[in-house]
Amino acid sequence: MQDDTDQVLNQTIEKQKLSWSLLYMEFQGKKQTILCLSFVTLFSLLGLLCAEIDGSPNIVVEEVHVGVILDMGSREGKIILSCISTALSDFYHLHNNYSTRVILQTGDSKGKALHALSAALNLLDKIKVEAIIGAQTRMEANLLAELGEEAKVPVLSLSGLRTSPFGAPGEYPFFVEITQDETSQVTAISGLIEMLNWRDVILLYENTDYGRDIIPFLINSFEEANVTIVYKSCIAASPADEQIIEELRNLTKLKTMVFVVHVSHFLVPRLFLNAKKLGLLNEGFAWIMTSTSMNFLHSSMDPSVIDSTQGVLGLKSYTPASTRLHNLTSRLRRIFYMQDPNIEVSAVTPDGIWAYDATWALAEAVERTWTSTGLNLVNLNNITSSKHGLLLLQEILQTRFKGLSGEEIQYPNGKLVSSAFEIVNVIGKGERRVGFWPCEEKHTRDSYTLNNRRNLLSTNDLETIIWPGGSSTIPKGSKMQVSTSSEIKLRVGVPVKKGFNELVQMNLDIQTNRTNFTGFCIDVFEAAIRALPYEVNYDFIPFEIGINESYNDLVYQVFLQTFDAVVGDTTITSKRSQYVDFTIPYTDLGVGMLVPNENEDMWIFLKPLSADLWITSAGFFILTGFVVWVIERSVNPEFQGTPSQQIGTILWFAFSTLVYAHRQKLLNNLAKFVVIIWVFAVLILTSSYTATLTSIMTVNQIQLSSRGNYIGYQSRSFTQGVVKNLNFKGLKRCISVEEYADALSRGSKHGGVSAIVDEVPYIKIFLGHYPTGYSMIKPESTTNGFGFVFPKGSNLVHDVSMQIQRMREEGKLIEMEKVWFHKRTIPMFDNTTSDPNTLNFHTFRGLFLITGVSSAFALFIFIIFPLKERWYAVKKFRFRYRVREKLQCVRKFFSHKVSNENEENQ
Repeated sequence: MQDDTDQVLNQTIEKQKLSWSLLYMEFQGKKQTILCLSFVTLFSLLGLLCAEIDGSPNIVVEEVHVGVILDMGSREGKIILSCISTALSDFYHLHNNYSTRVILQTGDSKGKALHALSAALNLLDKIKVEAIIGAQTRMEANLLAELGEEAKVPVLSLSGLRTSPFGAPGEYPFFVEITQDETSQVTAISGLIEMLNWRDVILLYENTDYGRDIIPFLINSFEEANVTIVYKSCIAASPADEQIIEELRNLTKLKTMVFVVHVSHFLVPRLFLNAKKLGLLNEGFAWIMTSTSMNFLHSSMDPSVIDSTQGVLGLKSYTPASTRLHNLTSRLRRIFYMQDPNIEVSAVTPDGIWAYDATWALAEAVERTWTSTGLNLVNLNNITSSKHGLLLLQEILQTRFKGLSGEEIQYPNGKLVSSAFEIVNVIGKGERRVGFWPCEEKHTRDSYTLNNRRNLLSTNDLETIIWPGGSSTIPKGSKMQVSTSSEIKLRVGVPVKKGFNELVQMNLDIQTNRTNFTGFCIDVFEAAIRALPYEVNYDFIPFEIGINESYNDLVYQVFLQTFDAVVGDTTITSKRSQYVDFTIPYTDLGVGMLVPNENEDMWIFLKPLSADLWITSAGFFILTGFVVWVIERSVNPEFQGTPSQQIGTILWFAFSTLVYAHRQKLLNNLAKFVVIIWVFAVLILTSSYTATLTSIMTVNQIQLSSRGNYIGYQSRSFTQGVVKNLNFKGLKRCISVEEYADALSRGSKHGGVSAIVDEVPYIKIFLGHYPTGYSMIKPESTTNGFGFVFPKGSNLVHDVSMQIQRMREEGKLIEMEKVWFHKRTIPMFDNTTSDPNTLNFHTFRGLFLITGVSSAFALFIFIIFPLKERWYAVKKFRFRYRVREKLQCVRKFFSHKVSNENEENQ
């Protein structure tokens, strides 16, 4: 028993030993694995390090010094410097194999132009920089441009030079403007003002080179858009608050409530804080800022300043969102969070983006210049500075690449190619894009499609704008609608006469005992007044036109101040314009001639062609048939037969080509050629005949030189003068549509008239009542159409004219004409001659020449070819005859020779 127990115990101990042995062996195996993996990892790292060392050749990196001159104490200067440094870091991280490295050498301008010049001189003299980036102000740009031109060193400027519409470009070839040209935004500003229906604006600008230089461009653009600058406010460069308040108080006395601001972003906060105190940012006012002025949002984080600009509209350079731009913004936030927590970077400023792209372009240009010319520190002294700087400049100007925002960057002619502008609205703590304005035709994914001459069609192209005061209603732009004391009320004279009530008609309401006026002229006037940006009240006062009173008398009442305006069928004349002002015409110009249509002549179908053309055409029909018969007769049975049958075939075939009904099948190619040319000629003749016959059947042919016709006219002096020049037998007065129709239907032989001469609107009204049987001949524009009358110098002339022009462009005038004139398609013929020209042989002599030459050519070929074939046949026959004779001689010779040999053998 005890032995069994010991045996079991020994077995258990052995099993335990075996287990520990297995565990030990497993641990040893894992230990070896861990050690192997560690050695593999270590050797891999060493291999990568060696590969890195071996793979990096001994590149001699040459340092190229570049100066950066900024206001290092300002927020904007610090952000731009960080953008430049980050651009170099990104560039050389991507191009680590380049043999050059741009080294930045900074200089502090301290916001002063002379300090910037001093820093530039120091960098050029002591450090020998190869290029300069900087110039935040226009004065700095001008000084550095002069210096760069003298030293032959490229200057990449953040500000433009002093410019004018008449300035000569290329004065400073070493000056490269890396920001968007400020003058490219003037068209956008004037177009925006024009679209919002503002006629007058006040211009506020800074009394510096920066502020003054853009003014001529703005003035020219405003003049093109018919926008008046009623006042130009020039603010001192460094004004005290009292000076700003005094200037703004002067603006409150003006009626215009639209302000265009072009001042530096340093002055914007003070300007708007004081303007808000004076109530110039209340409801009804409108402020538009240029792109440079809008930079205040990036330079100022003061809530009070942002609050004072609520509702302001402005332009900003368009920078599409991109991953690179987002990453740069994040990096700048981290940089300033560690270096200067007081600077909060919500977005990269446009100047920072342009500086980043310009630095990238400069680094690329430096590499190409040094590698392409073999420049290094040893032979750098052997090349002149002017040539060296010129090579670098050429490389900069030829640079073309995708910039930080994804847009293409290039500097042709030393200027950044302008891309586009955003129209932004200051709301809350920042800005919101409400529109997009392309500087040139381009299409982007998030842009609006704007395609008229100023790239905006209407306010529908913009998102809702919140204006000063929190209103979304577009301000009227003038205080006229606010002040009841300055309310406009017009006494409007309206001509009243018999006939043509479609233009003006007076109706008396018996129940209310009030006089109402209707008609086309009334509708146009009321539509134009309703569209004005201010309220205008008016009363219509009738003026009887008759024997004692004329339209001239009515117009003269405006000069006498009896009426403030005249609305009706008042023709614009030079004599009347001596006393009053007219709006642009709202009707067609000129005098037309109304005639009854011709429909009595039974031989009218012969009139389209003259006698010589009829005879020539008939002759060519017969000639063509004869030529075809000559060519086809020998080979085509359809052109054979008795003489009478052949003559009939010739005539039938020739005249059937007139309607393309010839049935004979042509076999000879020459005949087909003749018929093709003739069918082409027939097509031209028939088309011309049809067109001329249509004209003759539509319009009655009036011979203006004939003295057997009477002409009708209204009792208007200028129309009567035109009629007298036409040399008719007599003149008869017609004053209504009914009298027009009666006189024309009776004609000159029965106490009526053969034609009526009057202004085009009256004739259109007549043709609306009688759409058939009559037509209008329009000789030329001898009158200026109808216009509204106002006193000399009235602002309403310009405003109403603009509304008439807008209605014409939008097609509203044509719609009104259709309503009142019952407008139809009116045939008009230019009456420079007495009637549509009858076609004669002289007109088509070239056509008949081609046809005749073609027929003669075909006939000549037809005659020549058979003679040639016969000559070849005779020649061939003679040749065969001679060969036959020679063969016979040879045969005789050989036969004789054989016979002789036989005889000798015997």
